[in-house]
Amino acid sequence: MATSLLSRVEAVAAPFIFGLPEPARRLIAGRPVRLDGQELALDAQLLLRLQQIARVSMSSDTPEEARRRIVESGTLVSGARIEPVRTREIDIPAEHGPLPATLYEPAGLPSGSALLVFFHGGGWVIGSRASHDNTARYFAKHSGVRVLSVEYRLAPEHPFPAATEDAIAAFGYAHAKAADLGADPERIAVGGDSAGGNLAAVTAQVTTRRGGPAPAFQMLLYPGVDASRRRRSRELFGDGFFLTDADMTWFLDHYAPAGVDRTDTRLSPLLAEDFTGLPPAYVATAGFDPLRDEGEEYAAKLRAAGVPVTLSRQPDLIHGYVNFLGIGRRFREATSEAAGALRVGLRA
Repeated sequence: MATSLLSRVEAVAAPFIFGLPEPARRLIAGRPVRLDGQELALDAQLLLRLQQIARVSMSSDTPEEARRRIVESGTLVSGARIEPVRTREIDIPAEHGPLPATLYEPAGLPSGSALLVFFHGGGWVIGSRASHDNTARYFAKHSGVRVLSVEYRLAPEHPFPAATEDAIAAFGYAHAKAADLGADPERIAVGGDSAGGNLAAVTAQVTTRRGGPAPAFQMLLYPGVDASRRRRSRELFGDGFFLTDADMTWFLDHYAPAGVDRTDTRLSPLLAEDFTGLPPAYVATAGFDPLRDEGEEYAAKLRAAGVPVTLSRQPDLIHGYVNFLGIGRRFREATSEAAGALRVGLRA
């Protein structure tokens, strides 16, 4: 009860703080943070300060506790529900049983529209359709597409490759049942943030290599694409910038525990030998994100293989920014760019 009350108080306080004049926000956030030739956005720095005060962490002693915390902290940052967007609950048939999903349909969208199959982030351990509800609504409304948000299985209850299998099954269902979903089967994208970006990239690779059907576009938002080694951005930004080095280790140890080959391209798609023929892509990275460098390497490999790709580094932002739609302006600006890229990428 006390925790729920605190969350409600924080949910009221956060918009108030972000609505203060810039000098007051700067006073709360502290001196500007500059690192690697970049300056952290005031909105991002202020969010990190509030996270520090609230003692919010993505990892925890147990997955159950981490999942509870991420739900509670979501009330701080996701904002008021984006409307008008209609939702419909769907069960996707899978070998292990029905896979829950939510179809988001913006008002006035005709049948035969484009569709995004969306995979939420959370290190394959936390996160859900609920945690990314407003993110899915935002892409539906501002990209003018239907969005199928998938509740794939989480680790450690369901370790690698369970989430990958679910993602591939979800895309296959969306393509086969496009008419039932009001979608054009030739204009179906895959996308997601962080671990969801990993699942989208893997789905695009697997479906392309087996001869299709494959996505028409991929929207990869600060994706994790190589679990096999550390990069410079992880050393630079692994502490104090929302997603931490400890979080990443905790997530991977749950999803890909001892005995899993972390060079498997279904886990580390950056290590694939052949990138030719993959769908056009929008790859977004955040300047102050431990995953920045591997995401940008992925875009470079796509480009080298002749795949049309737009790489967009948001140099002043942190990991997770598409979930922070209810505070400040900078997070919405970056998410709006992604929505525009999706709209253009799926244009008939």
